[in-house]
Parts: sequence; C-alpha cells; structure tokens
Amino acid sequence: MIYKVSVERCIACGKCELACAFAHGSEGKPSKSRINIHRRGPELGTPVVCFQCDDAACVTVCPTQALVRNEETGAIDMVRSRCISCRMCVAGCPFGNMLWDDAYHRVQKCDLCGGEPRCVPFCPTGAIAWVPIEEAVLPPEPLDRDALELR
Repeated sequence: MIYKVSVERCIACGKCELACAFAHGSEGKPSKSRINIHRRGPELGTPVVCFQCDDAACVTVCPTQALVRNEETGAIDMVRSRCISCRMCVAGCPFGNMLWDDAYHRVQKCDLCGGEPRCVPFCPTGAIAWVPIEEAVLPPEPLDRDALELR
C-alpha cells in the first residue's frame, strides 16, 4: 500500500492535518502534524507527506540508527530509545518531512500509522488515499468542486 496524492483534489481544508495531530498526540494534546498542506490560495493546496525514500537522507545522517525501515508497512520508523534528539535527520531531509515537535520536544515523522494512515478517512475530497501501489499510478478522476459536499 502507498499514499496516493491527487493535488488537483485538495481544497486545503486541513482536516488531514488535524486528524494526524490528534492521532499522534496524548492526553488531549495534539502533536505536530506529520502531513502538511502547502496552501496555494483559497481552497487550493498540496498535501505534503513523507516519501519514505528508498535511500533516505534522514536514515543516512542519523548517528544512532534511530530511523529504521518497517518491513511490514514500508515506513521509516523512529526507534525512540535510540534517538538522542540531535535533529540531524531534520536538517538532512531534503523535502522538509522530518519535523521537530516543540510540544513533545522530539523529532517526528510520518510512520504511516502502522499501515492505516489516520489522515486518509478525514479527507473529504479523496486528495489523499491509501491504495495498492498499482492504483497509485492511475490518473485521478477530476474533482467537481460545485458538487462537493464537505463532511
């Protein structure tokens, strides 16, 4: 399974960001969202998610091997017990998908929620989807913005 991002469908509502922040928070306190919307104007956005790179710079620069590939989900997971919060991975990610979370004082990144990304069901337009890899390469269906009903 893989994220499928259909930029033309994103209305920049931020529901995916909120779902992520609360899914990874604790005691009612949200964490930093691991998915971010690059807002390009009213109701225009680009969902930005970790690419889970094959040859990931974040993994390469980590001095304690705290970032490891999860063979089951394909995600690069954080092994908290190894992380020394040096933030080398934050500096090393060329896409800005390694994040420092001020609320929890630690590095955060998308872990695909163990194979069931919590952001996906909250996207009202289907701009982000969790699909088999074969479906991710198909062209998206166009979005009829006039017919859209927000949940």
